[in-house]
Amino acid sequence: MYSRSRRDFLEKAATAGTAVFAPIQFTNISGNMFIHHVYFWLKNPDNPTDKKALLDGLQKLSKVKTIKSFHLGQPAPTNRDVIDRSYSVSWLLLFENPADQESYQTDQIHLKFVEECSALWSKVVVYDSIDI
Repeated sequence: MYSRSRRDFLEKAATAGTAVFAPIQFTNISGNMFIHHVYFWLKNPDNPTDKKALLDGLQKLSKVKTIKSFHLGQPAPTNRDVIDRSYSVSWLLLFENPADQESYQTDQIHLKFVEECSALWSKVVVYDSIDI
């Protein structure tokens, strides 16, 4: 058995840990949530100016009203056989439903982004998913 002081310590540590490391809760998202994850391969992946231009374009694109939340990312420094780190930038979008994602596709901001930034990338892969 643990001593009472050790048990108190563990209980307090567990409580503190849950406050600091609480899972992210998505709010105001219906059961029809639509996730749109885009991976970009830059033509010049080592060119910081090109990467900045893409990131700036994606920041502008984030203003589309139907986007509930987004995340910009780059490959994490993890190495396992199942991890693809060949892309330059990832763009994760959350929409409340599939109709909002469809609206995003034809939004003028999105169309302008493609027009202005498509010369920067050599490849784009999209993974769309919906709730199970």
